[in-house]
Amino acid sequence: MDSKSVECLLESSGGAHFSGFHLDDIEPRNKENGQSTTSTTGHFHKQPFVIGVAGGAASGKTTVCDMIIEQLHDQRVVLVNQTSFYHSLSEEELMHVHEYNFDHPDAFDTEQLLSCLDDLKNWKSVDVQNYDFKTHRSISPARKVNPSDVIILEGILVFHDPRIRESMNMKIFVDSDADVCLARRIQRDTVEMGRDIKTIIDQYSKFVKPAFDDFILPTKKYADVIIPRGGDNHVAIDLIVQHIRTKLGQHDLCKIYPNFSVIHSTFQIRGMHTLIRDTHTTTHDFIFYADRLIRLVVEHGLGHLPFKEKQVITPTGSVYTGVDFCKRLCGVSVIRSGESMENALRACCKGIKIGKILIHREGDNGQQLIYHNLPSDIAERHVLLLDPILGTGNSAVQAISLLMSKGVQEANIIFLNLISAPQGVHVVCKKFPRLTIVTSEIESGLNEEFRVIPGMGEFGDRYFGTDAC
Repeated sequence: MDSKSVECLLESSGGAHFSGFHLDDIEPRNKENGQSTTSTTGHFHKQPFVIGVAGGAASGKTTVCDMIIEQLHDQRVVLVNQTSFYHSLSEEELMHVHEYNFDHPDAFDTEQLLSCLDDLKNWKSVDVQNYDFKTHRSISPARKVNPSDVIILEGILVFHDPRIRESMNMKIFVDSDADVCLARRIQRDTVEMGRDIKTIIDQYSKFVKPAFDDFILPTKKYADVIIPRGGDNHVAIDLIVQHIRTKLGQHDLCKIYPNFSVIHSTFQIRGMHTLIRDTHTTTHDFIFYADRLIRLVVEHGLGHLPFKEKQVITPTGSVYTGVDFCKRLCGVSVIRSGESMENALRACCKGIKIGKILIHREGDNGQQLIYHNLPSDIAERHVLLLDPILGTGNSAVQAISLLMSKGVQEANIIFLNLISAPQGVHVVCKKFPRLTIVTSEIESGLNEEFRVIPGMGEFGDRYFGTDAC
């Protein structure tokens, strides 16, 4: 895919609409030893990754869920259907079943759904009832659902209750044409439930369509991703699965190391990564998108610095309570790739001092310190260590050890990079548990030559235009 194609993907709204995802970072940790605490079941307190899939009846939600599960074959995934939580109808309601609105929020036992979801998120197995659509009652036996790394919650109204919405890490709305949905519904209900077409159309006109307009469509605004055409939109589903894989990789490392942080990922960020990793991207475009990503990493890193509360008077004469920036701060770039990050740091921190470290990276695998020039008072400062790529971690260890030998407190060092190999994360975080690492994406690993893969090549050569390619 060329640069223009990716830019079009970022700007286009025809294939899928993206508004950014979040991954809940709440996890109890033992701050004294820098390790995450674990539950009695052996699982980390980090909760499973919850994906909500909503949309109108017969919009293709189930197909989308099946495709996601199929592509996440190497992950433990469980599917929970909102339809399992329909209220069983009373005898009186069964006598007038054609007057019952199955698309209204009150048709579902939301409290029971919440209870099951809470148990699954706390790594407890649950019994989910089986609902019979012919008798309109729950039947035995219930389906046992075991906790999994990924929970997919599917249903027409899973975004309606704010308590359920807030428990989701990703929200997907399947948006299909109303006529297509009606045609699918007719086919499904006549074949699977033995209903006649007139009954189906009467129910659609009286309940389904009004409920969609009143309750389902308004929840579309809560979606992180909107998929037009449902299961027919393979491009959007592939992108979603790639993003889920990225978030799960972050999920695993972040729950192990409390000092490791990955910036909030969106498809804008994924698109910029696609551009700077492409061998056909021009130097001009590489610099432009690399600078954008670097700025995001720097801003995120600055958020880890200590702040003091400060009150100011606004032009309206009102008092605003805010925070005051950390004053004792400096940057240190690992020559030469790290120098590419200096402009972003200067743009965020006016007049900041920046030191230099040169480490020999070839032959001895990054162990030889060649040169350094650091602020004389660096021991009294918080230090932002700049290096775009964390590979084996050997160069980082050398640089961090030098800073600490100059009196810098380990907890006062924030290591900023664009991409991190898991091997490097393990090396640095284990050796320096009080240091903070901030990155924008986690890589697959290292190849036999200890190069980061998929990587982006020699960053310094590409950024400064000295790459022979």
